[in-house]
Amino acid sequence: MPRSVKAAVQWEIGQKWTVEEVELADPIGDEVLVEVKACGLCHSDDHNITGDAPSAVPVVGGHEASGIVRAIGPAVNRVQVGDRVVLVATPFCGKCAYCATGRGALCDQNAFVMKGHAPEGHYRFTKDGTGIGSYAQVGGFAEWTVMSQTQVIKIDDDIPFEVAAIVACGIATGYGSSVNVAGVRPGDTVVVVGVGGVGVGAVQGAVIAGAASVIAVDPLAPRRDAVMRFGATHAVATLEEAGAILATETRGVMAESVILTASVVPGTLIGMASDLVAKGGKLVVTGVVPWRERNIPINVSAFLMYGRTLGGNVWGFTHTYDDLPRIFKLYRAGRLKIDEMVTRTYPLHEVNEGYADMHAGVNTRGVLVF
Repeated sequence: MPRSVKAAVQWEIGQKWTVEEVELADPIGDEVLVEVKACGLCHSDDHNITGDAPSAVPVVGGHEASGIVRAIGPAVNRVQVGDRVVLVATPFCGKCAYCATGRGALCDQNAFVMKGHAPEGHYRFTKDGTGIGSYAQVGGFAEWTVMSQTQVIKIDDDIPFEVAAIVACGIATGYGSSVNVAGVRPGDTVVVVGVGGVGVGAVQGAVIAGAASVIAVDPLAPRRDAVMRFGATHAVATLEEAGAILATETRGVMAESVILTASVVPGTLIGMASDLVAKGGKLVVTGVVPWRERNIPINVSAFLMYGRTLGGNVWGFTHTYDDLPRIFKLYRAGRLKIDEMVTRTYPLHEVNEGYADMHAGVNTRGVLVF
């Protein structure tokens, strides 16, 4: 029987989240019913407010979550009732060519992630007969949710729900930006532009990978202050300041990796950041480039002649069943500081307040708790 649950819904692009009662369907096929315990307030959901890279509406927000499995469909074989789980925005079908070759972040099922409705066409959330999508097929801004087992991963009992939630996207994407995409090596110099939750994950990934210098760039003073506690060696407000530090410390060699984790990455920022990349270095674009963006003002000849590489990033190219356990091991060992990233928790009805705090730079990561 469908159940009534409270959820944060957006009905039109540009509108804020409204918390209301919606109907949630029972799980069918390979779907899993999860009682949500925590969900991170990631900037990606906020792109539906700004319109930079929106999903289909209406939609229940939330895509980095954790909880407990309460029921399963007849085709489920990866989890069972009672399991503590993390809910991720990127499916791992295990069958397509990308999953089969260790590139699960590019799983073919990603084609449906921002559609709202399930791949089979049905809606898991409804209200008064109207289908409501699930952001990234997760819908974590709800007391309960239903989603495919391809996005549900069992976690151990010692992992707090708030920690698991932000690992689902913020940590996996940021950490993977440095370790998997940039391929940071011991002794490297790394620049991370934008140090909210994903950026702090990238800073920590660079530190763990052995970077000798990690320069954080963010216009918001509270974030610059906070990132120093996560291993950054410098924190500055502008790319110009970062360039001056690089010119002095590297004697003009510049940075082996420049990682753009700002929430929105316009083409102009990519062009400016390219000047900070060393010969043979890599420029990683992790933040969202607006759909309308078509141009990057860059000296193409210099970029290519210096052997620089421009790399896209999907979920840090995280391998679901290899990288996530490694991340949790680093957390247990105290090397990956995740508890410290959860600046504040909020009840569901304060979701908009949480996003206001994010924009003000007050939080490294805010988390909804249920």
